[in-house]
Amino acid sequence: MDRRLFPLLFALALPWGGGARAAEWQGSLRGTGRVLVDSNAPRDFSDGATPGPSTDLALSALGVAEGRGTGERAQVVGRYELGARKYVDYANEDTLVQAGALEGSLALGTEWGVGAEAHAKDRRGGSRAYSDLGTSLFAEYAPDVRLALRMRLGARRFVYRPDHTADFGGAEVGVLARYRLSPRHTLNVFGEWGSRRYGPFARPFPGVSTSPGRRQDGALVAGAGYTYRGPVKLSLTYAFQEVSSNSFGETALRHRLTGSAGVRLPWRVTLLAQGTLGLARYPDGIFLSPEIVLVEEDEGQDSLSLKLARPVSARVDLEVSWGLWSTRLPRNNLSYTRQVFGVGFTWRDQD
Repeated sequence: MDRRLFPLLFALALPWGGGARAAEWQGSLRGTGRVLVDSNAPRDFSDGATPGPSTDLALSALGVAEGRGTGERAQVVGRYELGARKYVDYANEDTLVQAGALEGSLALGTEWGVGAEAHAKDRRGGSRAYSDLGTSLFAEYAPDVRLALRMRLGARRFVYRPDHTADFGGAEVGVLARYRLSPRHTLNVFGEWGSRRYGPFARPFPGVSTSPGRRQDGALVAGAGYTYRGPVKLSLTYAFQEVSSNSFGETALRHRLTGSAGVRLPWRVTLLAQGTLGLARYPDGIFLSPEIVLVEEDEGQDSLSLKLARPVSARVDLEVSWGLWSTRLPRNNLSYTRQVFGVGFTWRDQD
């Protein structure tokens, strides 16, 4: 573990002190560098009549630092990520992404616990520059090792730099439950609701003469997942998202199914695979808001990704990756396809 994490974790853990047992520290550092071939660097849609998307080379780097301090009754956990991508020809798609999360919790007896958490993500460059900030208080209930329940109440602020009419803020509530059927099989369910308030006035619905006032959305997410941990690691998650708005054209419904798998192959090779299927529906027939994707790639589309990793030393892995993202807009006959090939190394240092 990087010793520079110690002062931060120690300072954060002091307010929860009082335990008789000395704090235990854990941490890790990880860095990844890759050379990428991007088949659709500008992320363009095609109608079939115009020339296809343009391919470009890029360099990608990602650094991750994690730390955990655990005392008699208190625990503090921190994570920070810094990633950058540099293109050869499409400099306007260069990106710099930072993300961090911090959580502190205190045990109240053997079954209950309370805590606070905060997270932030900032993306600069490219066509989707934004800042996403959130904080919440939570309570946990874990009567035994099989069941864990977390309830949270918090606030969120989102800033979309290309179009500030999409900025919003508001309160959020959420719940997450996990039940371990056996050491290898786990089920989880989750739900979240958020109230989003915007600056601009809402667009009135056709035939309605009165103004609806400022735009307000209700964002609901609910889903369930299954995880298997054995010779093969598998996970499957379904999520439903509904954004209900008082502004015409802003309501959207989305279904999303995600599956992932990891397996050991001969010659110390590990195969990781992930696939996603999505279905979106817009009850008003149109969707006027800019497409905001709060992830690294175009996971708002159907996707499939594969990665092969093999250790070349005790701390360094060689990695080869491929990803495919695609979607189609039937109303205007536009399609989107993007493939990214990558090769690189990952270095890790863990205490």
